[in-house]
Amino acid sequence: MKSILSNFKLINPIIILMVLFLGNCTQAQNSSNDSDLGNRVKDFLDSKRNDWYDMNVPPSDGKLLYDIILKNGYTNALEIGTSTGHSSIWIAWALSKTGGKLITIEIDESRHREAVSNIKEAGLSEYIDARRADAHELVKELDGPFDFVFSDADKGWYINYFKDVSPKLESGGCFSAHNVRSGGSGRRGSSGSQAYLEYVQSLDNYKTTVDNSGGGVAISYKK
Repeated sequence: MKSILSNFKLINPIIILMVLFLGNCTQAQNSSNDSDLGNRVKDFLDSKRNDWYDMNVPPSDGKLLYDIILKNGYTNALEIGTSTGHSSIWIAWALSKTGGKLITIEIDESRHREAVSNIKEAGLSEYIDARRADAHELVKELDGPFDFVFSDADKGWYINYFKDVSPKLESGGCFSAHNVRSGGSGRRGSSGSQAYLEYVQSLDNYKTTVDNSGGGVAISYKK
């Protein structure tokens, strides 16, 4: 009996050490994979830095979306208006760190096709469900729930998109919209953008601020 107990006491620390070793190896491997993906995304974004002309966000706004997602640990994201994928890549890069995924919608076939190619080249395909569809219809059909939404499609439909998504947005979630500036100086579709801003600022269950540092982003947190 003493021999058995003695052997158990010897084996027990060995098992603990093995578990710790394997855990550290897994953590190191995950860290290495994250680093490899991060380097790939950075290299891709750097190589394309001056090529995002087709209705894409500027890099500063991409970084803003990335930071919002990481800060809040969001995992279930929706993007309305993919264009050729610049903002999608920033969003998905953040989601790759939180364990999340993005659904992004683009109606134009050529932009959708280019976006899928860009996303693949950036190494983020597994974090993005890129759909070519009419967002006017698909946004209504999506089940959700979502905790992060980025709207960058037709500005005159911003309020409609918001109304369709708001019931599916979790408390503490964020609905962001591009080309919205305080004072109504949006770059495109300023009348629709301004009407949207006035609408969301009137809602008691949302707190809305505007970041004017890039193309203008209205950031609304659901209370």
